[in-house]
Amino acid sequence: MSFGGFIDFFQKGKTFRPKKKFSPGTLRYSLYKHAQASLNSGINLRSAVQLPPGEDLYDWIAVHVVDFFNRINLIYGTVCDYCNDTSCPTMSGGPKFEYLWADKERYKKPTPLPAPQYVSLLMDWIETQINNENLFPVSTDVPFPKTFMPLCKKILTRLFRVFVHVYIHHFDRIISIGAEPHVNTCYKHFYYFITEFELVINKELEPLMEMTSKMCQDCLQNE
Repeated sequence: MSFGGFIDFFQKGKTFRPKKKFSPGTLRYSLYKHAQASLNSGINLRSAVQLPPGEDLYDWIAVHVVDFFNRINLIYGTVCDYCNDTSCPTMSGGPKFEYLWADKERYKKPTPLPAPQYVSLLMDWIETQINNENLFPVSTDVPFPKTFMPLCKKILTRLFRVFVHVYIHHFDRIISIGAEPHVNTCYKHFYYFITEFELVINKELEPLMEMTSKMCQDCLQNE
């Protein structure tokens, strides 16, 4: 589903401003359009994430990091009224997994936080990273810094945790508004992308592995 269709479903006519957009006429805008066209054409999601011939891997990853950030932000927005300090006193994925927040600034040590506070800090932190041109260059004339790939891995790992929390603690809400197929497609797209380029370690994927094994069978069979 294109991002426009995604917005239409989740916002139901409300105005949504993506946290980050690419400027028309730039290479990354062209790559973004290429990626969206692949999704719209009904192409297999596993094929859609593959690096197009002749394109730069870092540009391709930059485009997807921003797109996934915008999409997952929207998905969480559908459950945020049900995700509060009382219902979700920790950022968890069931009883076995709890995520601690650290950002080297306000939270220098990993700190347990209620889920809504964790997600809010996470989205603000990602927005700051991807809008910092020293970390996330806008122009293709500016080389990517050495920190780019580790940063993208960290962003995607933390975004995966939002999927974990939504699926395990709020999936009833997703079903009740008819969003299940849209969220599942976004998850599959995300999963195929991070595994195609080995951007999230397997240990982080464990909380949803049973679900993933059913949803993304072709991927797991080939690993």
